Amino acid sequence: MGDYLPKILVVDDELSMREFLDVLLTQTGYDVSLAKNGRQALKMIQEKVFDLLICDIRLGDLTGLDILRAAKKKSPDTIVIMISAYATTEVAVEAMNEGAYDFVPKPFDNNELKQAIKKALDLKHPKFKTELIGKERQARLNFGKIVGNSPGMIRIYNLISQVAATKTNVLISGESGTGKELIARALHEMSERKAKPFVVVNCGGIPENLIESEFFGHVKGAFTGAISDKKGLFEAAHQGTIFLDEIGELSPMLQVKLLRVLQETLVKPVGSTREIAVDVRIVSATNKNLEQEVVNGSFREDLFFRLNVIPIKVPPLRERKGDIEILANHFAEKYSKEMGKEIAKLSSYAIAFLNNYTFPGNVRELENLIERSVALSSTNIILPESLTISMHKKRRWIEGDAHKDRRYDLEAVAQGVNLDEILSSIEAAYVQKAMDIAGGNKSRAAELLGITLRSIRYRISKQEGVANEDEEPKYFVDEAFKS
Repeated sequence: MGDYLPKILVVDDELSMREFLDVLLTQTGYDVSLAKNGRQALKMIQEKVFDLLICDIRLGDLTGLDILRAAKKKSPDTIVIMISAYATTEVAVEAMNEGAYDFVPKPFDNNELKQAIKKALDLKHPKFKTELIGKERQARLNFGKIVGNSPGMIRIYNLISQVAATKTNVLISGESGTGKELIARALHEMSERKAKPFVVVNCGGIPENLIESEFFGHVKGAFTGAISDKKGLFEAAHQGTIFLDEIGELSPMLQVKLLRVLQETLVKPVGSTREIAVDVRIVSATNKNLEQEVVNGSFREDLFFRLNVIPIKVPPLRERKGDIEILANHFAEKYSKEMGKEIAKLSSYAIAFLNNYTFPGNVRELENLIERSVALSSTNIILPESLTISMHKKRRWIEGDAHKDRRYDLEAVAQGVNLDEILSSIEAAYVQKAMDIAGGNKSRAAELLGITLRSIRYRISKQEGVANEDEEPKYFVDEAFKS
């Protein structure tokens, strides 16, 4: 961090919490001061300017909101993070309206708190920004609207850089909502064809009886309703790029005709005897497993090999968890501007809430969620409350229908059942319901279920397929002194 150590004041009436934060933050590299109650904090605030204040909502003599107001009055640039095990959403909203930067519920994950502090100080001291943030900005600069710095996305960026300048065909595969069209656009915009057309074709959205005409054009009188000549999409994309989305939806007849275009770079409009030469770079995309489609006989093997010269596999959002916060804040900024709001960020609590969701709809679902949350938010920071409203009926810890209401079908035992699967589904449904009621607060959800915080964290990670039975909890105060 250089020669300057950011000055942090911790205000908490619990000795164990003050000692814990003193050790944690001092080891991280901060200049830490401690106040055991509100009156001591007020005196220290008047005597010294702090870069950041960490304050409990409940103090013995004053409230955390009293300290927040005093700190902002003395030094408007002081960043305040509120912490509490008991605060309601209303109190959190009031704190944000009074100028708090973030609200972190107790018990908290050590790393999450340190990350929240680092982000807060980055706002005040840009020289503290991490190399990761620099990479994030560089990625946005280089790849337009693609956002993310997970290893999977970095590999895609490198691949785009390597193949963009070529004419080689590219096949982009991935689940719906992962951003395949953005990758296709990046390939076009980084190529020598960027000044020429980028034509998008949804192969699954054109009626079967019109798709050949749409692809290759037609001449006047070729069929009923063809009152004039029409240029096809391939001809319209001449010297540019044509993006064939949902390529797996093409009929066998169109697959044959597309293969011929790839082989001969010629198109023949419907009803014409004249062939037209076209120079196009073909980028295709699919959410299907085309190799399996080839095995099943529903997709031509020769066409698959022509399209799949350079394969790009886009990971689902659940496999790039590190990008969720970057994407969420990106969309919050985007829609705040569009709606004329001043949403500064998402609270750490809201980010933790998002990180525990599997996003079956991927980036598109996250974007829609943040757009709604910005519209619903009544403060300058997004809290889990607005996320819960929109996610209540959609929240799932794993894909599929595992969490639909179940009934005990004891008669099915005669035919054989998978008991582990049934018990896992019931457990996951209870965890999901408790998390919904608790607004994403694992501690509160654990209380509702009568289990420990460590236990609920393990059960959630087990549903996501990342559980580690030997994992020790990181967020209890007494654990901080184990080293």
